[in-house]
Amino acid sequence: MIFQNNDRIVFAGDSVTDMGSTNPIGEGLCENVGRGYVRLVESFLSAYYPEILTRVTNAGISGNTSRDLLARFDRDVVSLNPDWVSICIGINDVWRQFDCPAIPDGHVMPEEYRNNVEEMILKVKDKVKGIFILSPYYIESNHDDFMRKRMNEYVKISKELAEKHGCRFVDFQKVFEDYCKIRHSAYIAWDRVHPNQVGSMLMAKAFLEQCDFDFNKWYAWGWNQMRKIGINLDAYSGLEDST
Repeated sequence: MIFQNNDRIVFAGDSVTDMGSTNPIGEGLCENVGRGYVRLVESFLSAYYPEILTRVTNAGISGNTSRDLLARFDRDVVSLNPDWVSICIGINDVWRQFDCPAIPDGHVMPEEYRNNVEEMILKVKDKVKGIFILSPYYIESNHDDFMRKRMNEYVKISKELAEKHGCRFVDFQKVFEDYCKIRHSAYIAWDRVHPNQVGSMLMAKAFLEQCDFDFNKWYAWGWNQMRKIGINLDAYSGLEDST
């Protein structure tokens, strides 16, 4: 697992990161870190790796575009001296082009999006242990849908920037695409954007998979504890191998 004791992880983004967190910075008890994927990431880390103290900070603010996030990035991310930074932005860059088409000055077009995200990366690249780029997404299986086609452009840009700067890339669009081959998008997000707990779980799992997180850690711990107290595991050998 890549996180070390006392590492601070700052999650920057929009409403899908925010999810009811304390603004502009949410951390600590209760719902301060929100109720979305950030909260689940923190919970998984604490449950599976109690010996490692990780400080999880939610710097998501609902409604933000990449332009908005860049404007507050120094205050809400850089100044916190994080060890790891996660950037999940771009949904509103696309969405405003469709729900507010008559307000073009609020639209963040692809090239500006690229420049905004790259500037954020460069602000912390030499100061942190690592950066996560979490792709924007639109949970729509119809690839001919106008907003889905537009979102694909921003997903592609986010992946290109992650590869260019050696960031860890999490493709939320693909995560939801794969899930929706089995269940309809309404099951995880009524508006195709804001996930419920099932959708948030998918996001948290995808993030942790990029952290060398061992989801079988407690299985191994359990078998070892059973051995220590003298339980004969011969009858369970098949189950142990399956973990």
